[in-house]
Amino acid sequence: MNPEGKITPLRNHGVYGMSIGLLISNPENSAIVWRGPMVMSALQQLLYQVDWGEKDFLVVDMPPGTGDAQLTLTQRVPLSGAIIVSTPQDIALMDARRGVNMFQKVHVPILGLVENMSFFQCPNCQHKSHIFGTDGVQEAAKEIGVDVIGKVPIEISIRKCSDEGTPVTASEPDSSEASEYLRIAKAVDQKVSETKTALPSVFMD
Repeated sequence: MNPEGKITPLRNHGVYGMSIGLLISNPENSAIVWRGPMVMSALQQLLYQVDWGEKDFLVVDMPPGTGDAQLTLTQRVPLSGAIIVSTPQDIALMDARRGVNMFQKVHVPILGLVENMSFFQCPNCQHKSHIFGTDGVQEAAKEIGVDVIGKVPIEISIRKCSDEGTPVTASEPDSSEASEYLRIAKAVDQKVSETKTALPSVFMD
């Protein structure tokens, strides 16, 4: 807690972060079984009782679906937009489409789609295998009318760096995986700027 009574977020590689898992005891083995009101209360605590300070972006990593957490976020926070992350197979894209529909109904701009686990490239022969299928996210984006802003591969270095708590952009900054994450970040920055420009000015008498 800081002197103002707010939670101080953790900081690593210039990024501040906070998670429900950091606020409960024995997070490795504890299952969080909460009903809607508790989820909404926890989300409000993370948003308003954490000392985020002046940041460039506040990114909220949401679970799949269209439940209480997502609805609470759209109702309580002025969102610049939503990024939909999905693997290419049909079953995952069903959830992605539902998420898009929900955000569109509450007038939150869709900044773009990110294809996760897009492909696996053999480190020996460099052949790309599309384990979860091809073009699923691309087709969904075309149907929705938004861009695919990134394709993240299945890559050992990403898993290894994540387990070690070091982003691949810091540990292997010259790798193709790091380049893809940076490309996504730049695309999000650009999309948010375009969204702000497109929004009308609102004046109250």
